[in-house]
Amino acid sequence: MKTIPASLRRKAAKIRLLLLDVDGVLTDGRIIIDDRGVESKNFHVRDGQGISLLKRSGIEVGFITGRSSKAVRYRAIELRVTLLFQGVQDKLRVYERIKKQSRLTDEQIAYVGDDLIDIPVMRQAGLAVMVGDGSTEFKMHADYVTVAKGGMGAVREVAELILKAQNNWSALLPR
Repeated sequence: MKTIPASLRRKAAKIRLLLLDVDGVLTDGRIIIDDRGVESKNFHVRDGQGISLLKRSGIEVGFITGRSSKAVRYRAIELRVTLLFQGVQDKLRVYERIKKQSRLTDEQIAYVGDDLIDIPVMRQAGLAVMVGDGSTEFKMHADYVTVAKGGMGAVREVAELILKAQNNWSALLPR
């Protein structure tokens, strides 16, 4: 993980909710469909661990994705992620609804994306993150670009960034 600049640390210290795109963020962006039409996705165990650490620290996590997939629903259940929005074409509308229902401010919400559909939410969220292999056009809207690629530990990297900024990382490490 990169050194955390003071301005980024201040933003990350305020986060109470992490919202994630799925394809290209929690996965490597590939969609695998077998000859029966069954879709499968690959999720990285370190990303799941990062989500679990955030939740243990009191930070809520949610998924907002443009596609709908049973695999994503199962992964959300496995990680106890209750904020799950699939088949979303207007992510900003869903973001605003989540913000209103959770009574959080933009400054308390982080969003991780990888492509053009994520830009409106990135402009609104208090901490905007792009995965390392995200769309080039996207980089100018990000406060932080992960070293890790989507589906390869990028979410874990973001979790570590937030938890370190909030001085909770060391307390969560095994003794």
